[in-house]
Amino acid sequence: MASKKQFVVIGLGRFGGSVCKELVRLGNEVLALDTDEQKVNEFAKYATHAVVADSTDERALISLGIRNFDSVIVAIGDNIQASILTTLLLKEIGVKHVCVKARNTYHHKVLVKIGADRVVHPESDMGRRIAQQMSDENVIDFIELSDEYSIVELIASPKIEGKTLIDLNIRARFGITILAIKKGNDIDISPLPNYQISHKDLLIVIGHNDDIKRFEDQVM
Repeated sequence: MASKKQFVVIGLGRFGGSVCKELVRLGNEVLALDTDEQKVNEFAKYATHAVVADSTDERALISLGIRNFDSVIVAIGDNIQASILTTLLLKEIGVKHVCVKARNTYHHKVLVKIGADRVVHPESDMGRRIAQQMSDENVIDFIELSDEYSIVELIASPKIEGKTLIDLNIRARFGITILAIKKGNDIDISPLPNYQISHKDLLIVIGHNDDIKRFEDQVM
């Protein structure tokens, strides 16, 4: 079962808001932060905690205990200067992992130089996909087919080492389908029921989001 993590989302626009909601839906704790009180009030019903604060104020960040969180997502919109300064402060105070939204290539390069651990471009790497990957170390890749159905690439845990697809009875128990299994550079499309799973095999599954999550929680 994927362990609960603690995140901070700074900037509650469309991108930051979608990441915040998805992280909470996945069972994580989220501190939502913005300078706009109206946005903070809007997300108070979604986030574990929602705070009005200036992320370019080092004392404010320290007082919130941000260095103790697993990861911080900087989703500040139009203010590139605030985005860069926030990222710099977060790394200086010892935040373990900082993921930052970039507006352009120049912004991306600066963020990398000042220590951002991950830089994303929302137009090509949408909020839900980032949230899925960051929330759960078992999820290697995620393709959203609709609001309810997805294709997810999951890494096999030691818990199912040596078991066959027959042993797991995945379709009957969870209603999801194994499309393929990747082992290193090899891929087995529509694997046979007697396929024996090895640790770190990549299982490519398709199904309802709730069923996939249930499979992961109970089996992986």
